[in-house]
Amino acid sequence: MEYKLEPTFGEPIILILLLIVPLTMILYWWYGKSKKKSAVKFSSIALLKKTGKSTRIRQHLPFALIVIAVALLIIGLSDPKLPLKTLQEGVNVVLVIDDSGSMAANDYKPTRLEAAKKSSEILIKNLKEKDNVGIVIFESGATTAAYLTPFKENAVKKLQGISQRQGKTAIGDGLTMGIDMAVSIPNKKKVVILLSDGVNNAGVVTPNEAIAFAKENKIQVYSIGMGSEEPVVLGYDFFGSPVYAELDEKTLVAIAEETGGKYYKSINENTLNEIYENIGEDIEREWEKKSIKDYFFAAALIALLINIYIIYGMWRIVV
Repeated sequence: MEYKLEPTFGEPIILILLLIVPLTMILYWWYGKSKKKSAVKFSSIALLKKTGKSTRIRQHLPFALIVIAVALLIIGLSDPKLPLKTLQEGVNVVLVIDDSGSMAANDYKPTRLEAAKKSSEILIKNLKEKDNVGIVIFESGATTAAYLTPFKENAVKKLQGISQRQGKTAIGDGLTMGIDMAVSIPNKKKVVILLSDGVNNAGVVTPNEAIAFAKENKIQVYSIGMGSEEPVVLGYDFFGSPVYAELDEKTLVAIAEETGGKYYKSINENTLNEIYENIGEDIEREWEKKSIKDYFFAAALIALLINIYIIYGMWRIVV
């Protein structure tokens, strides 16, 4: 996303005071002109030529520095801001991981769940220092595996302790709990990363309701569909017919698109690792207006100090 680095001002009305600068310069010019008329004439033309140009520059330099300092102070008081990427506050990242019975399939080695855990660990370790991370798992319902924390090592330990379950797939419940966790620490950008390999067939919250909840809280959801190039048999029904793993890509795509996130499709361990390696960079970090007024105040102070040095220092001049 292209972004123009355009400055703004917290108190733009103060900039009107910059009119003082040209007004002061006009008055200074008028004063200098009238003073010149009443000045005592040099008795020596040679002396005038020798000292004229350098003396005039040194004579007007203190005034110029004062004008510059005043202009810098006025700009500083107007509170100039620049849009800078928010790194100070970080991002709340919540991993919502499918832990249903289908995640026991071994088309990913050793199983889908273990592969998902390994890839999720890559993402956690790639997060920024001030990012928070939490983990939610879901099957027939949803539960918290790791509360939101800035301590990535603790989250990794909780991730490694997740065990396989045998329930159905409650995508809506898992996403809703992930959103609840994401908003539990305010003043940070909030992102949910949802991974599932199945079709929503359980729970009390529908995917559409979860999407509405995410949009209400302005949360981006990045969804990952975990599938395979070939049909995967999960087992056999009462009549001996094979039961295949099904991936509801339509729902996962809708979740990502409607919340401003992105959908990823995994077909094996390698693609899953690549997704989690890159998804941290794909997270859109918010832009904030960073005040730079202190730089203007510092520059004004430097200008005044230089002015004092010129007037009273080794190049002292009389104005």
